[in-house]
Amino acid sequence: MTRLSVNINKIATLRNSRGGNNPNLVQVAKDCERFGAEGITVHPRPDERHIRYQDVYDLCKNITTEFNIEGNPKEIKFVELVLANKPHQVTLVPDTQGQLTSDHGWDTLTEQSYLKEIIAVFKKAGIRVSIFVDPIEEIITAAATTGTDRIELYTEMYATEFAAGNKETAIAPYRTAATLAKKLGLGINAGHDLDRFNLPYLIQHIPIIDEVSIGHALISDALYLGLENTIQLYKRALSHHSS
Repeated sequence: MTRLSVNINKIATLRNSRGGNNPNLVQVAKDCERFGAEGITVHPRPDERHIRYQDVYDLCKNITTEFNIEGNPKEIKFVELVLANKPHQVTLVPDTQGQLTSDHGWDTLTEQSYLKEIIAVFKKAGIRVSIFVDPIEEIITAAATTGTDRIELYTEMYATEFAAGNKETAIAPYRTAATLAKKLGLGINAGHDLDRFNLPYLIQHIPIIDEVSIGHALISDALYLGLENTIQLYKRALSHHSS
């Protein structure tokens, strides 16, 4: 069954808006695990506008499920942070400086040499590597030559088409990409703009997805529904038998 990793960036944003430590990021992560999440994801950025570098150290000491750190490995400070904490997984994302949110995957063709080098650094440290990619067959094929363990399919296009009612158009390139990735021996993650409404269709049609990472929609739902109930709703949405 597909695993749920909760991205807690938005909790850090709320905390930072007033200073202090309310809400307590570590406690929220532990509660997410207690409520059924199978992993915790963070995406620290250079300006530390949500997740701070110290948060990563604090979380690493307390997370008992899987810890996934996302970020751009072209930032030396990020590489040092990951190697110092040795999470279960690092997800490499080609963000630009000051980017609001991730909005594209790696060009695994032109960046292939670089990706091979940096992925080897993390794998040597015993860290599973996933790279953020768009659902394009040539990109997936090239990703398989970089040494990465997994890809994370960037699902904004899926979410947009799904919301517009174009379900088959939405799922088609992702189903093709996932099938190819599996054939090439890659694990498959997915993330960005996924929510409890579009998740069931995604998982029904691509049950081979290993993990989804969800933050914004899940935390937004939790404002109305409560964190424990929301996590359970997302777990239910990930069931292959969801309607």
